[in-house]
Amino acid sequence: MSEEEKPTETATEEKTEEKPKEEESTATFEPVVKLDEVEVQSGEEDEEVVFGVRSKLFIYGETLLDKGTGKKTWRERGIGEAKILRHREHQRLRILMRQEKTMKVIANHAIDPRIKLEPNAGSDRSWVWSAFDFAEGELVETVFALRFADSDIANDFKTKFTESQSEMEKLLAGEDNPGEDGGAAGDEAAEALSALKTKDDEKAE
Repeated sequence: MSEEEKPTETATEEKTEEKPKEEESTATFEPVVKLDEVEVQSGEEDEEVVFGVRSKLFIYGETLLDKGTGKKTWRERGIGEAKILRHREHQRLRILMRQEKTMKVIANHAIDPRIKLEPNAGSDRSWVWSAFDFAEGELVETVFALRFADSDIANDFKTKFTESQSEMEKLLAGEDNPGEDGGAAGDEAAEALSALKTKDDEKAE
């Protein structure tokens, strides 16, 4: 084989480029505006929880579309923990319920001794009652329905609620003559409730 017929060998060199090492930035940035830490109060700091249970709340009334027509229906107001709270100073009790996640107040009323819990038609795990609610910042007579996970929890709620009513009756009307004030004690409790501010009420001011 002649030299012309010999294959020519070519050497290819692979060039490997080294990637530059990434360096961590040591720069520091100061915020333009410094925000001071603010303590947020819920309005429940002076109260203790007597009873609390997760439940679903419904109210009976007109929707925005049916306003003024007199047509009333049940509609869901929210899911959250329904709590019976006792004020540490004056010992009055109220129901407070906040919607989960948003923490919006959806029920807030004094435990009036005149309130009657009635079983919801066709259900053994819910109660219906009416009360002067302060959830929206003013006293409004509202019909509630509270539904629980099972009948045992519903009965526990009723037991605690009626015990709280007895406690309020003795506190406001006096142990000697309970109920002889014509309901004035319950009205006084409702007025006292309007003086209790929640975090939502403070935002609205």
